[in-house]
Amino acid sequence: MSVTNPLRTFADNAMKKPIWLRFKLLTWLFRYKVKLVGTCKIDIKDTDLQTVTFFVKNRKKVQNHIGSVHAATMALLAESATGFVVGVNLPGDKLPLIKSMNLKYIKRAYGDMQAVATLSDEQVDMLQTQAKGDFLVDVKVTDESGDEPVLAEMHWAWIEKPKK
Repeated sequence: MSVTNPLRTFADNAMKKPIWLRFKLLTWLFRYKVKLVGTCKIDIKDTDLQTVTFFVKNRKKVQNHIGSVHAATMALLAESATGFVVGVNLPGDKLPLIKSMNLKYIKRAYGDMQAVATLSDEQVDMLQTQAKGDFLVDVKVTDESGDEPVLAEMHWAWIEKPKK
């Protein structure tokens, strides 16, 4: 089943561009639509539209008092990555909703951060065939050293868009 929604249409077109351009286009669109992502200068580094890697540089504007990426920025990174894979795989007549976020900060983060979010084939099928539902989206948030300083659990739901 093919997915049709404005984000997916844009993403499909961007994925046809040269590799150096496709992720710039996707980043631009996501930053435009989600203003806080733009403020934090989060980038989309890689995607096949079922898995995505979001990245944030450890710079002053996103740091906490100890010079690490702020906890709220890590949460935004995880939520944005999971929201992207849900959004590009959800038909246009449905509305994605974050149901809950559970974040357990287990160690200090060092340097730049990335979040990799993935949907299983079964989850993609659910998004495309069920009128409503929910599930946890797999996401791993790592720092520059490859450690996972925060364990993130993102629970996404979807419903049919209200009829106008």
